[in-house]
Amino acid sequence: MISRRELIAGAGLAGIGSLTLGKKGPAAESATPSDVDVVVVGAGLSGLTAARELRKNGLKVHLLEARARTGGRMVRQTTRTGAVIDLGGQWGGETHHRFESLVEELGLERFPSYYDGQGVLVWDGQRVVADLATKPSNSVLLFEADQIQQPAEQVAKAKKAMTAFRAIAASVDPARPWTAPNAAELDHTSIRSWCEKNSDSRLSDFELEWLSVVGGSGGFDPWDASILHLAWTQSVAPQDEAPESWLLKGAAGQVAERLTAELRPFISLNAPVQSIQQNDNGVIIRFGQGQTIKAKAAIVAIPPPLRQRITFTPDLPAETRSFLQRSPMGSMIKVFAIYKNAFWRNNNLNGFGVGNLKTLELTADSSLPGGSPGILASFVTASAAVAFQQKTSKEQRKAVLDDLITYWGPEAGAPEELIIQNWNQEAWSTGAFTSFVTPGGWTTYGQGWQQSHGRVHWAGTESSSRWPGYFEGAIEAGIQASTKAVAQV
Repeated sequence: MISRRELIAGAGLAGIGSLTLGKKGPAAESATPSDVDVVVVGAGLSGLTAARELRKNGLKVHLLEARARTGGRMVRQTTRTGAVIDLGGQWGGETHHRFESLVEELGLERFPSYYDGQGVLVWDGQRVVADLATKPSNSVLLFEADQIQQPAEQVAKAKKAMTAFRAIAASVDPARPWTAPNAAELDHTSIRSWCEKNSDSRLSDFELEWLSVVGGSGGFDPWDASILHLAWTQSVAPQDEAPESWLLKGAAGQVAERLTAELRPFISLNAPVQSIQQNDNGVIIRFGQGQTIKAKAAIVAIPPPLRQRITFTPDLPAETRSFLQRSPMGSMIKVFAIYKNAFWRNNNLNGFGVGNLKTLELTADSSLPGGSPGILASFVTASAAVAFQQKTSKEQRKAVLDDLITYWGPEAGAPEELIIQNWNQEAWSTGAFTSFVTPGGWTTYGQGWQQSHGRVHWAGTESSSRWPGYFEGAIEAGIQASTKAVAQV
């Protein structure tokens, strides 16, 4: 189902400030054991979770992280004005039970996302203040349909198209999307092509586009993926379960930092993995500057595109390799505008904005409960992100501020800080929130997407059939992979 809560996702994006373990330069060979039970590749939330679970089972574990820091796409930063922001993922949801339990275990404090008051819809240059929809069936562009000041005929067509899309999503098995009715036809039909045949409304065209560029899947254009893939994203991450319902005081990046502190002796940084060779007895992993480490099993907790940088012996099945080639990362740039106070709240507005603007199709209030400082999070996505990153810094700033002013008025044009985090330039992420599957990929190559490769098991949020692209999916995948590894040790 589709609701107002389809705003941002977040298993997060990577960043520039998590825990570095106090090391500089390549990971020292002497700091890495030569033989362990399980090696975990990637020290993002999923890899950290997997390592933690393995240690709970009494196993000897070591993590290899390519970056000079841990956290992956879960990383926070303290800004010049003292605000603490998540450069990557930031939200938790009502049914993100594993994430919620982890947060409570670590002693961190949650608070509700701010949805009090009304949101703003900007459509074809017209700005409308409206209530966020309480029922998906009555929503258009996430707002109450009778408040958006659009022709009744267009609203009716939009509702009809979205009802048809929801029916497809309801038919998709989260773990086996290729088994959906008419799966092959749906997988060969791009989102744009499906709209041309089934939408007949620019409102629903835009809502489906919005789901692809910045919804729970995020970062791809409607011609980049099939309608089956978009329906799958709504099946694995049901939006009526409020996936953006809470935030963490001090930012979510604390979670990765706490786990890193706990696992510090078992992590090597600046240690990209070049190859994984396996036989009946175990694996040999080559990493860093020619170092090797042996283990009985390996967990690879990195996004699909990065897996292709590793040489596997024996090689991955041809279908698996083909699926990875058809699973690029979304294009995503995260933007924070930081103000002295959340001034929009004074006008009974909640900071949630949606619009068919050139740069920002979404804004969301990310302030603390008291509203000071005032923080608006927004995103530049998909092909808009590609165009945006080719602009000068001055041009980027103007493009962002122009849209913020359109949403929230003149005060929005004078933030104390404007922070732009381009995830497409992160070498060890190459995009965010998560990967997507190109047309035909699911039904032709997808059947083995979660299957282990002998003693190599997959983690990372992309490997989960429950909340992929969110922190919850990262934790879920880490636990599942650790369970498989334990069985081999």
